[in-house]
Amino acid sequence: MLHSFSLSIENFKEEVIVSSPKPTFTAGFYAVGQNAFCFAVWYTHSPDTLVWIANRDQPVNGKRSTLSLLKSGNLVLTDAGHLQVWSTGTATSSRQVRLHLYDTGNLVLLEDSSDSAVLWQSFDFPTNTLLPNQPLSGSTNLVSSRSRSNHSSGFYRLFFDFENVLRLMYQGPRVSSVFWPYAWLQSNNFGNGNGRSTFNDSRIAVLDELGGVLSSDNYTYRTID
Repeated sequence: MLHSFSLSIENFKEEVIVSSPKPTFTAGFYAVGQNAFCFAVWYTHSPDTLVWIANRDQPVNGKRSTLSLLKSGNLVLTDAGHLQVWSTGTATSSRQVRLHLYDTGNLVLLEDSSDSAVLWQSFDFPTNTLLPNQPLSGSTNLVSSRSRSNHSSGFYRLFFDFENVLRLMYQGPRVSSVFWPYAWLQSNNFGNGNGRSTFNDSRIAVLDELGGVLSSDNYTYRTID
């Protein structure tokens, strides 16, 4: 999809805006309620499995809302009142900006004909899902959904804390507490406990294609067939 365009939700709701080549993933307007839509990415053959959502906490109306790629290079979602709900916040002088969805599930805004000039990518802004080879860094986090049918932000957050340890925290309306790892399993930084180490500053975790996790705090998880 090339620079520039403006798509009305009335013409594209429940239809494909961008598909990955195979097509493993689909991006488009996804109905999250009665006359309420989000711009999202989902598995093509499992449309109930969303992997990324732009405006999960502020759905747009099913009439007169638009997704536009401006001449400035900014991808913008506006609601029926022409208010900006979400944007990539990007700018470029290139006239070859394009929106591409890879078979990895990464939605990318590119500023020339190559795949290396990345203006913005959804992998840098995860919602509640980490896809294979998508890094979770010190500047990003995963936030659960309220439920399987309610995709707005929930109360569990996976993130790297100030000690550089990957943690899962419950942050409810009244109470917050560390859900994982348990304090009594915390490493003492000398290789004891569960082996988690605070002696790192890279703060990165990656899910591999087999479902395993490798984290810079020495946490590892391997799947077994």
